[in-house]
Amino acid sequence: MSRQRAQRGPVARVFIALAVLAASLYLVLTTAPRLGLDLRGGTQIVLQANDSATAKADAETTDRTLEVLRRRVDQLGVAEPTLARSGENRIIVELPGVQDPRQAIEVIGRTAQLTFHPVISSLPPGTPPQQPPAGQKVLATTEGEQLLLGPTALTGEGVADASAGMGQDGPGYVVSINFQSAGGSAWAKLTGQAACAPVGSPARRVAIALDDKIISAPEVNPSVNCNVGILGGSTQITGKFSNQEATELSLLIKAGALPVPVEIIEQRTVGPTLGADAIQASVEAGIIGLALTALFLIVVYRFAGLISVIALVGYSALSYAMLLFIGATLTLPGLAGLVLAIGMAVDSTVLVFERTREEFLGTRKQTLPKAIDNGFGNALSAIVDSNITTLLAAGLLFWLATGPVKGFGVTLTIGVLGAMFATLVLTRALLFLAVRGPFVKHHKLTGLTHHGIVRRKLEERDPKLYDRAGRWLIASMAVLVLVFAGVFVRGLNLGVEFTGGRVLEYSTGAAADVEKIRSAVSDAGFPRAIVQASGENAVSVRTEPTEETGAIRDAVAKAAGKAEQIRDEKIGPSLGDELRNNAVIALLLAVLAQLAYLAFRFDWRLGLATVAALAADVLIVLGAFAWMDKTLDAVFLASILTVIGYSVNDSVVVFDRVRELRGLRPKESFARVSSAAVLQTLPRTVNTGIGVLFVLAALLVLGGGSLEDFALAMLLGLIAGTTSTIVTAAPVAVLLDKRWPGAGKRRGKKKSHYSSQPSRKRDHSGAVV
Repeated sequence: MSRQRAQRGPVARVFIALAVLAASLYLVLTTAPRLGLDLRGGTQIVLQANDSATAKADAETTDRTLEVLRRRVDQLGVAEPTLARSGENRIIVELPGVQDPRQAIEVIGRTAQLTFHPVISSLPPGTPPQQPPAGQKVLATTEGEQLLLGPTALTGEGVADASAGMGQDGPGYVVSINFQSAGGSAWAKLTGQAACAPVGSPARRVAIALDDKIISAPEVNPSVNCNVGILGGSTQITGKFSNQEATELSLLIKAGALPVPVEIIEQRTVGPTLGADAIQASVEAGIIGLALTALFLIVVYRFAGLISVIALVGYSALSYAMLLFIGATLTLPGLAGLVLAIGMAVDSTVLVFERTREEFLGTRKQTLPKAIDNGFGNALSAIVDSNITTLLAAGLLFWLATGPVKGFGVTLTIGVLGAMFATLVLTRALLFLAVRGPFVKHHKLTGLTHHGIVRRKLEERDPKLYDRAGRWLIASMAVLVLVFAGVFVRGLNLGVEFTGGRVLEYSTGAAADVEKIRSAVSDAGFPRAIVQASGENAVSVRTEPTEETGAIRDAVAKAAGKAEQIRDEKIGPSLGDELRNNAVIALLLAVLAQLAYLAFRFDWRLGLATVAALAADVLIVLGAFAWMDKTLDAVFLASILTVIGYSVNDSVVVFDRVRELRGLRPKESFARVSSAAVLQTLPRTVNTGIGVLFVLAALLVLGGGSLEDFALAMLLGLIAGTTSTIVTAAPVAVLLDKRWPGAGKRRGKKKSHYSSQPSRKRDHSGAVV
């Protein structure tokens, strides 16, 4: 009976894996991806609703504002526009294919407070400004005439419909307005009072104002009777409109007034060429990185490596299918995160393979299937702990970030969950089928029955790494100070997301002289603009918020010979401050979350040592970017938070082994136990690092702009995270244990097969003699 139950588990995993893969394949083949604007081109506008004198910009009011904006956007004729509320008082508007957003901003960004007023008198030209009586106001017509207006008699809420067309009484376009029942009565009363004034008198006119600007002030027709007014609930606005002006005005009036005023705090425009290049670069990087990783795994782990490659392909399909299933928008950082997750998925698989080798070569004689089961079991805690720490960083991205970086948090979460399924279910199911085939008779072909050359050489030498742990910290602190000094020497080049301003990117067609372009832009009236090369044949110009983008484009074209706009980002100062503050909060919360979780799972000494290592990693990446004068933008924030997750991931694996060896070797010093743990997990660290390195190197070589900077930050983080576990985390833990003994001791005893057969001798590194 027990044997049947033991067989049912693996068989169930096989069927679950096949079912999930079949569903994933179906979604991939039948569902089109939802691409973000940075991949398909278009304009994104972020609006912030502000309080008015009569309404508060809360969630309910913002939702009503969104519906008004939706009607306006529908009139623009944009294919598949997207409008969504973000938080309490923000609205994100995405307009695919719109490369010149000026008309869209003019239409959707105006408050459109339409009001109708009686005209009291006309002020002579040149009359100095005066304070009108209470309830009255002075507004100017489009011709510059100043009119003293009475209180509002009717608002846009009384308007039922509006349309533009040719006038019947003469050339030119007019706007026809149909009023609601109450609005029609108010209009009749207003025009009836005006009809009582003599013809030619200013008091016989009615002023129609939009956002406190008079758009028309017609005189009531002589045929209208006094105190009767214009009946029928309709009228026409004349004002020498062009077709475009009449159409735009009718659109605004028809859409209705916004419940509260809105302010444009962010604007992004991306050309379709940039998006296509990003997709191609990411796909090529994914294929090359996956191919190199697959080759490496097969060389190191042979047949087991081939199985892991099949699992990785399944993982890629699964992660992509999960994105399609939840309807996630695939953005540039998200695409990079998905490609990167392919490399990171190698970690759990390598960890299982290394633990399986240890089980097969352990003190008890085990069959290979049993060693595989024990390998998965022993690796489970490290896999779960390391992935949870990465999920904490992803959760913070989703919670605090906006736009593309939030999408990166989604893809990172899906990547982590998919990697766990690929390792714990898919790889395990494939190995279950494989070891029952002819390869089980040829153990060497499996790649799981011997340690690699790195592990064997290290265990033979046993360098006793941490007998003098202080030396490691002195060396690591020296490197940290040298690198982080770049922040003070060169300063941080904060992106427009954190400072506010405008970034324009132009394709120059060929390599351009950046200094020449910088001089031309300065002569055009932008002396403080920052001009940088962006890829091979493009430049970016970052300046303060401005609407004079045409002058900048002309200056770039004059200096470079060509200037085709491929990106335009505008962020208000208030949003920049908010994003910068959120970035700092995200980093602090990430550190606190990691510390709390690790203190709970291990103990406070190992948790503090891990946080010290990840803090060093972050400072090193910041300092390196400062020395290289790289821009710190939202994509950089995503990479930093991923570095935190990856750094902790490496330390968790080492300290999980420390905790295990501390129970097996209670009489050995913590320094010796830490040394053995680092040496035993180093093959996993090297193999995982090489797998991730392939993907990041491909992104660095093939990607440009944001992709290149993202890959660079991750490469620096990979190197720093791998070395900091050895030179920072472990030495700090050793020194803390000397001051407060007890680091890494389990709360409860756990039996291990290593202690069940004491007749076989082990050396101090854990290798069988």
